[in-house]
Order: sequence, then structure tokens, then C-alpha cells
Amino acid sequence: MAALSRICPGLGSCTLRGQRAAAAAAAACSLLPKPQHAHTGNTCKLRWPRATSTLQARAVSLCARRLKREDGQQTGFTDEEEEEEDGDFIEDSEVEELFQQQGPEGTTGGQHRVFIVQPDVKWGSRKQHLTTAELMMAEAVGLVNTLDSWRVVDKIILSTKTPEKKRIFGKGNFQSLTEKIRQTAGITAVFVNVERLSPLSEREFEEAWGVKVFDRYSVVLHIFRCNARTKEAKLQISLAEIPLLRSRLKNEMGNMDQQGGGSRYIGGSGETLFEVQQRLLKERELKIRSALEKLRRKRHLLRSQRKRNEFPIVSVLGYTNCGKTTLIKALTGDSALQPRNQLFATLDVTVHAGQLPSRMTVLYVDTIGFLSQLPHQLIDSFSATLDDIKHSDLLIHVRDISHPEAVNQKVNVLNVLKNLKVPDRLTSSMIEVHNKTDLVNNYQCAEPEALPVSALQERGLDELKEVVEEEIVNSTGKRILDLKVNLSTSQLSWLYKEAVVQDVQVNADDGSAVVKVLISTAAYGRYKKLFPGR
Repeated sequence: MAALSRICPGLGSCTLRGQRAAAAAAAACSLLPKPQHAHTGNTCKLRWPRATSTLQARAVSLCARRLKREDGQQTGFTDEEEEEEDGDFIEDSEVEELFQQQGPEGTTGGQHRVFIVQPDVKWGSRKQHLTTAELMMAEAVGLVNTLDSWRVVDKIILSTKTPEKKRIFGKGNFQSLTEKIRQTAGITAVFVNVERLSPLSEREFEEAWGVKVFDRYSVVLHIFRCNARTKEAKLQISLAEIPLLRSRLKNEMGNMDQQGGGSRYIGGSGETLFEVQQRLLKERELKIRSALEKLRRKRHLLRSQRKRNEFPIVSVLGYTNCGKTTLIKALTGDSALQPRNQLFATLDVTVHAGQLPSRMTVLYVDTIGFLSQLPHQLIDSFSATLDDIKHSDLLIHVRDISHPEAVNQKVNVLNVLKNLKVPDRLTSSMIEVHNKTDLVNNYQCAEPEALPVSALQERGLDELKEVVEEEIVNSTGKRILDLKVNLSTSQLSWLYKEAVVQDVQVNADDGSAVVKVLISTAAYGRYKKLFPGR
């Protein structure tokens, strides 16, 4: 009962049938925050901090309410939390509560001295053909070094023929790896650089090595967590953490099954502890998705407003740390943008206005960076953010041409776009930009359609703007025209209403003006009918 008392103080007089069931109940509640408590006679009342979410209050309330006293009477918990109306939207305080309290075990807080294990698949469907184990290891080191409180203490590349097996490596290699990890002083975590580890594999590794084990999914998600600033980013990360919390639950219940106590029912409710916790996670997931859907609708409204204002939208995308933000800063002159030389510095979609040579205003959308070998769940969690890509007028694919894996990174970006079902009209007109040419000695562009630039040194930007303008005019069906108008008529006011007026040159002598406009074919047809001969 000691473990249960730590989770819900004041329940020392409450008991389940048997110590194993009590331990199982404690584990089922272990993902939840501690409530404040007070005692009145034989009654134990939970008082939750004001910012705590209703779902979390229910979780402990559900675990505790099912506890029975030795004399057979129910404990006296209040049902105030159950009577509260959920609503469809998560308040800021609840978002913060979800974000702070529910991080995957082992990632939130503290420091880690990490040992990196890179499997080298020699053949078969899992073998990487566009990269090498050494380059994959370099990226894994970069991921760890992105985190301020983590550092790499050692690393190893280990061959394997059976990466799909529970232990990934053969018996001999796994034994030698285990010995090396145990003999390396100061290790607090092992990063196995694979897409996802199964709950069974994770549990076996942690039992063999005696430290916390991370896969690529959990490390990248922790980087996201450290960079999250907005409500939407925090909700998306909380949603992406659900699979990790489920894996953790399976591990904990698997351990208790081995001890003979994990499958007990809760006080005759007909639900096992595993089923209760799975249901709580499902409720939490639905609530997050509901809030994200509201934000998606808000984003759709903002997108519609941009369309009504005739602002073409250009989404800038690419592999993480390819220089997207630096390029947008160079194109727009937006001094508020502060690019950072680190992975996943941008998690939130930001929009920045810039002018093209014709003085046409366009909106550049800065998107989250892509990465290879990430599960679909992570991309799905950020689908609302990535939705902006599909509703753009033009895409710019920025590539770090100085990177040794530039070709492999391009393939990964194109695969993500394919999985997102980006329309063909966008992928076929996408502009490819070779960035960081200043880091390549004697750079020669081997792809004639690509545009070489150095965003940092602001080289090649004029040509890029001209190509952007040409593609925008083609994709939107708009035309840039110089129209002579009579200022004594309603021509000019009509153009301001139905088109984008970019410039007005007034001739005071004859009361006319030459107006440069960006106008759709349909609007121009209406203009000629209303003002014939003009």
C-alpha cells in the first residue's frame, strides 16, 4: 500500500483484495499528477489544482473510487469533477497541464549521458541504399546534441541481418553490446537509432542494460517538446505522445502480469486495470483531437481570409535545418525572424509577407522540417499544421546542398509530400532551391531546374523572386496589367475592390492614371464589359 499512498495520500486505510492488486492499481494511476488532499473524519476528499484538467481528475477519482474499505463501505469521494461539463475546447491551462504532466517517462526534466547504437542492416528490405550507417550515426549524434541537457558519451555501429527481431541483433552481437554498455561508466540512457521499438523490445533492452532506452520517435518527440511554444504545437505533441504512453502502459502491465497481479479486475467493475487506463488514454486523445479540430477550422478561416485578400501563398518546406527560415528572412527582410542552427527549430507555421519584382505581395509560409524514418503517427499529429502545404499556390523545396545526404534528404521530403497527398499541380510546379552554396567549394549545379542560392549571404534571391512570380501568375490564373483609367469614373475604385492594385501613376493634366494591377482572367473580363474601350 506504500506505493498507492504516495499516489493518493490519505488512502492508508483503504485496501484492495491483496497486495498485488494494490500494486496494480498504483501502476494504473502512475501516469497521473498528485492531487492536494484533505481529511474529514473517515472521508478522503481530493482537491485538484485549478489548472488541472477534468480528465486527469477523473482518472485518479476512478482509481480511488473503486477502492473498498476493509469494512466493505465505499470511500467518500466527491463527484464534483464528474459533474463538470467537458466542453469542446481545451483551455490554455488545460493544454499546459496536459503538456507538462504527461510527457513520456525518462524524457522530461533532468540530464542524460547517452550511448548511441546504430544498426547497420547488411541486406534485405530494411537496408538503406541512399545513405550509410556512418551518416545515420552522424544524424543521431546531431539529434542528441540538439538537447541542451543531453550529451553523447559513446557510440557504436553494429551489423545485423534481422532488424525485425525482438533484440534487433544476433545473440553474439547483442551479448557484446550489452557488455560494452555495462562497462561504460556514467551511462544513463541508450538511444537505439531505429524508427520505433516495440514495447517488448524496449522492456527487454532496459532489463538487459539497466538504463532507460529511447528510439528515434521518442528522441525527436522530446526535441519537439523542448521547442514547443504555441498552444497548437503543445497539443500536437501531446497527441503524438499517446503511442509512447500506451507502450509504457503495456510495459508496466507486462511486468505485473509476470508477477501475477496485472490482470485483476477493479472492485467488480468488469474492467481490468489495463482496460481502464486504455480508456482514459482514449478519452484524452479524443479531447486533444477535438481541440485540434477547432484550431484547424480557425486556420481554415484565416486561410480563406488570405484568399479573399488575393494574397498568393508560397509554402517553404524541406528537410530539417536546411535553411528555410533564413531564406524567408532574406526574401522578406523580416528582422523579427531569428533562424537557429539546430534541428526542428520551427514547429509552428508562421506567415511572412514579401514583395516580388512586380510589387506583388505574397505570403511565405514557414513549415516544420521533415526527417527520415519517422512513424506516420508523428506526421499525422502535425497534419493540421502541414495542411497549409496542400492549400498553397506554390511550393518551394529548400535543400541543404552542402549536406552529404542531400540526395537522400530530397527523397525523404518527396515521400512525405506523397504521404500527405499533396496535389499534383503543386508538386509538378514546385521550385527546387539549392541552399548553402557558399559552403560548397566550386559549386556546380547538376540539376538544371534547380536555383542555386545562399540565403545567409543573400545570393541568387533576385532570380528566385522572378521564378516565384512567374509560377504564381501561372498557378493562380492572374495577370499583371497596366491599365489606363479615367479618374472621374469609378474605374479605380472598382479595381481596388476586385483586383490587387500594386501601383498608381497619376497624370494630373488629363485626369487619368496608369494603374498596375494583379487581376484574374474572370475579373478582367468583367472590367472590359463595365468599361468598354479601356
